[in-house]
Amino acid sequence: MDSHCERSMPVSIVIPTLDEACHLGATLEAVGRIRGEVEVIVADGGSRDETVQIARCRGARVVESVRGRGAQLHAGAIAARGSVLWFLHADTLPPADGAEKILRALRHPCVVGGNFAIVFDGPSRWAGFLTRLYPRLRWLGLRYGDSGIFVRREAYDHAGGFRPYPIFEDLDLIRRLRKLGRFVRLPSTVVTSSRRFEGRNFAPVFACWSSLQLLYWLGVSPHVLGKYYSSMRRGDRRSTRSPGA
Repeated sequence: MDSHCERSMPVSIVIPTLDEACHLGATLEAVGRIRGEVEVIVADGGSRDETVQIARCRGARVVESVRGRGAQLHAGAIAARGSVLWFLHADTLPPADGAEKILRALRHPCVVGGNFAIVFDGPSRWAGFLTRLYPRLRWLGLRYGDSGIFVRREAYDHAGGFRPYPIFEDLDLIRRLRKLGRFVRLPSTVVTSSRRFEGRNFAPVFACWSSLQLLYWLGVSPHVLGKYYSSMRRGDRRSTRSPGA
């Protein structure tokens, strides 16, 4: 594919947000360093902090959506003008050559989408463990949204897009995309935050995550699993509070 053809495939970056003022600025700054033509859409689920203002000041187009990552990602995809969709979490920093690598991968007509290698930031036990774990999960066919999923727009539409699931919306989409063609991993790396794991008990969190994965693959509804996950998160937060909190 020549440079003219690549220019005819602009990339739309979709970022779902909910009260992400502390992290969105750094992500959009990294997005601004991406080489090539990209459109940036922030799909907000009703933030009460400065998220929307930060997005607009950084030149992103803001799309309002009902709350829920699956619903927000789909709302952003519908609003996107690009023929390639690249989904980033609000605390994930993309590589400067990300758009170039995506377009290069999509030169192959059998490739419908893919994701990036991933590193979790920080020196914590969680960050190191997750960075080592993710390459192994790839061999099980597992790809998660924090690894910078990208997809051809036509394949996204044909697969039906993100469903409004509270959890595992990423695995659900990828499973449908794989019926349409190859899903590849790119050599470039995204850096994502390990914040949601910090200060939490390692063994119970990993056991919960593993059980949710198993139940999902056994066919339990993501809506049911989402309620279970939310209750586990609330219980975990209470257990980590200090007595005087």
